Amino acid sequence: MTLYERTILKEIRKWVGKKTIIVVTGMRRTGKTTVLRLLYDEIPGKNKVFLDMENPLHQKIFQETDYDNIPANLKAYGINISETAYVFLDEIQAMPELVLAVKYLFDHYDTKFFLTGSSSYYLKNLFPESLAGRKTVYELYPLSFREFLTFKNLEKEYHETFREKDEHKNIISYEKTIKLFQEYIDYGGFPGVVLAETIEEKKALIEDIFRSYHQKDIQSLADFRETTKLQELILLLLQRTGTRLDVTKISSELGITRQTVYNYLSFLQATYFISLVPPYTQNIDREISGTKKIFVCDTGILNRFAQVDAGNILENAVYNNLKTRGDVHYYQKRTGIEIDFILKDSQCALEVKETGTTHDKKKLESLTNMLKLKENYVITKKYKNEKGFLPVTEL
Repeated sequence: MTLYERTILKEIRKWVGKKTIIVVTGMRRTGKTTVLRLLYDEIPGKNKVFLDMENPLHQKIFQETDYDNIPANLKAYGINISETAYVFLDEIQAMPELVLAVKYLFDHYDTKFFLTGSSSYYLKNLFPESLAGRKTVYELYPLSFREFLTFKNLEKEYHETFREKDEHKNIISYEKTIKLFQEYIDYGGFPGVVLAETIEEKKALIEDIFRSYHQKDIQSLADFRETTKLQELILLLLQRTGTRLDVTKISSELGITRQTVYNYLSFLQATYFISLVPPYTQNIDREISGTKKIFVCDTGILNRFAQVDAGNILENAVYNNLKTRGDVHYYQKRTGIEIDFILKDSQCALEVKETGTTHDKKKLESLTNMLKLKENYVITKKYKNEKGFLPVTEL
């Protein structure tokens, strides 16, 4: 089976030779194991091992009261701990106590650890403060559209900055990729779904991913006595994708307290199922207390389990491609006039439209000038050959 390289792998490679514990976390089925497998295969020599911590036999290696006995256990797997050893541990949430052994071996032996875990929510509890300064954490999401094209074996020239994307856009490249972008919107970016050959397979896999999230993350990770309301909240949030959250209204509809809603939202965020985008403001206190907009991890799940306006689905897909660029915000005046996204680090305003117009661009420029931002672009699904309009296929 072909293993496709993810963008995150380039960043992880930079840390292979450094004294740190590499952690790859993210939602289930996003390809964490594949990323580490590719990295494992690249490391020269034989003093390396890849262990699945959901395997009871592999768990036994670390089940020692005296951690100095673990090197002898690893020797049975070809590891000589007296030399630089590379130990890959997959699905560490299956064995929480493992972290203390990892810390000890990392501190006392020349052992480099590479770990995967299924959610940041659980990992935050797994990693004690004693690991501070010892780990480098990477978050893996469903495929970006750029990665999606790689999985479709389509080569496309990409430019990093929005200015470069605007300068180099062309109708030929757009026509080659717009149908694939529609598939990306319809069925999302989970690697297994993208590689599935038929629509029936794609739908079945999306349902399985959603079911697995309920069974493995909600039921096993969530510290809630009653999960029925949480499940109801998920379905409600799917319907409200791209809109501002009204926690008071939600608590009333579900018959639960506002604090319970906040607890559920925190869990859904920390397990990567949703993202909450804060309002753009120069006042940190207002940003923290401001009403946030809701987006879902994957448009395939969104389309399968909710009926959402096409414009909101497009906005969700765009957000999923922007969130790795740094802090993402939205802006809305009291009059209702808004900017869909503001990338705070690059001071760039982005408006998402199925069909962008000159009026949309002028309005965006006016707001951009008012906020003293550096750049602004209208991201459109339909190609527009004017400066300042970016086709979604360039994301």
